[in-house]
Amino acid sequence: MRPENKGFLLDTGGRREYFSATFNRFKGAPMADKTEKLLSVLKLQPVVPVLIIDDAATAVPLARALVAGGLKAIEITLRTPAALEAIRLVANEVEGAVAGAGTILNAAQFDQAVEAGSQFIVSPGTTQELLDAASASSVPLLPGAATASEVMALREEGYEVLKFFPAEQAGGVSYLKALSSPLAGTLFCPTGGISLANAKDYLSLPNVICVGGSWVAPKELVARGDWAGITKLAAEAAGLKG
Repeated sequence: MRPENKGFLLDTGGRREYFSATFNRFKGAPMADKTEKLLSVLKLQPVVPVLIIDDAATAVPLARALVAGGLKAIEITLRTPAALEAIRLVANEVEGAVAGAGTILNAAQFDQAVEAGSQFIVSPGTTQELLDAASASSVPLLPGAATASEVMALREEGYEVLKFFPAEQAGGVSYLKALSSPLAGTLFCPTGGISLANAKDYLSLPNVICVGGSWVAPKELVARGDWAGITKLAAEAAGLKG
């Protein structure tokens, strides 16, 4: 039995909010609860930092710098051996931070990220194995999609908030804008090739809730321990509006 889409409402900012009585087809868990939980995270700020952490020792000061600048939701990607420990440290030691895990490719990584303390999970795409793992967890998944067909398939699974990846390479602002009418009700967090220069273009779209970007934590500033510089970049990003 496929989920029933109850529709959406427009909020005062022009963005669509999804309100659903959808139920997960595997365990009967309400998808609406996970959708609202995910939205509460993504609404914290216009930009979600996407981090590649090579040294777990930098995770806490980096996260504190980002939170101080107004970026509380932080995506730590599982692209390095230090990633899971970094998530643990941020989740346990950084007040105000909402630790999430990115580049989750399979069920094992999903479970490891949740165990480490992730409050949201992000994937560049989806597989049935990953969807099954998400269905068994109360931690929300932000699955990746790059085409209309992928979006439609995820909508049939009950997902209404998706990562658009890789954003610039997959068609950018104009492509995402073209999806807004035929796929009304679906919200996106575009990630990939987004910077301070083009973030506002994405944020101006009615089907974009936030963007993901790595520019707020440049590797050179992390290497120097320039946390004040990162806080400044974070504050600039937190002030962006569409």
